[in-house]
Amino acid sequence: MAAVAAGLFATVAGCGEKKSAEAGAGGEKIRIAMVVKSLGNGFFDAAHAGANDAAKELKNVEIIYTGPTTPSAEGQIEIINSLISQKVDAIVISANDPNALVPITKKAMARGIKVLSFDSGLDKEGRLMQLNPSNEQLIGEKQIQMASDAIGGKGEIAILSASAQATNQNIWIGIMKETLKKPEYSGMKLVATVYGDDQSDKSYREAIGLLRSNPNLKAIISPTTVGINAASKAVVDEKLVGKVYVTGLGLPSEMAGHVKSGAVREFAIWNPIDLGYAVTYAAYDFVKAAPGAKAGGSVNAGRMGTIAIDANGIGAMGAPFVYDKGNVDKFSKIF
Repeated sequence: MAAVAAGLFATVAGCGEKKSAEAGAGGEKIRIAMVVKSLGNGFFDAAHAGANDAAKELKNVEIIYTGPTTPSAEGQIEIINSLISQKVDAIVISANDPNALVPITKKAMARGIKVLSFDSGLDKEGRLMQLNPSNEQLIGEKQIQMASDAIGGKGEIAILSASAQATNQNIWIGIMKETLKKPEYSGMKLVATVYGDDQSDKSYREAIGLLRSNPNLKAIISPTTVGINAASKAVVDEKLVGKVYVTGLGLPSEMAGHVKSGAVREFAIWNPIDLGYAVTYAAYDFVKAAPGAKAGGSVNAGRMGTIAIDANGIGAMGAPFVYDKGNVDKFSKIF
């Protein structure tokens, strides 16, 4: 498959070479279409705002923001067909299905359109680059760091995860455990890992169980938006605000109240504004045939710096964005 992908990349690059060289010439705007999972989603509205920021900085870029009304692969396929007819220069997409979209995105690339995925990726045969908001190592390390900051680097901590089978959650937890072995975290002890199956009521019950069975508990880390919300409510209901802190991955719109209550000092999640901004810059480099715009290279991401692309065409922005009482209200209005 790697050889096929490499061959495909070479073929696509050849087909789009003339188009890339001419894109933006003579004062014409480079048209980058952002195809999101569905319209009316605050996360993607924020990504659109970031794309517009990048377009203003790049000056000769026009953003076409589009997506189906409900999240479906069929809706995105129809939209991409239309964008091929419009002869846009690039498509950046958060895919509703990593595989079902590949035939249509391969068709787009064969016509010289640069296709990148972000957030929810396409199979590597269907795109030139996938931009992840972060990576497993950074996500795991950040959560331990936030817990440490909240409790002064000393005390018992517990993890409230989604399901025991959740691949990404288990990878993050493994990294958290390895991170705890570092000298700077020697004062912290992981006493329990429980699973709420990403159900609000079960996550809440599991959090209550942690609090009642571990009287010396200082922090709960929940790497799931459902779990962190439920654990924060449990700390408030058990009247343990100021004694037990909750952190992990959450949405500002759901977590603002918990930050104000004191149950949460800070939490993290990827910043969709930065994500939309960075993928627009990356698409621009591919359209302009920048030397690093290829697997194994790197792209310019404006204020986000330079993003390396691995051999599979995957790049990551950086550590998850941290939210606290200083910025959570601003972002809670966005997503």
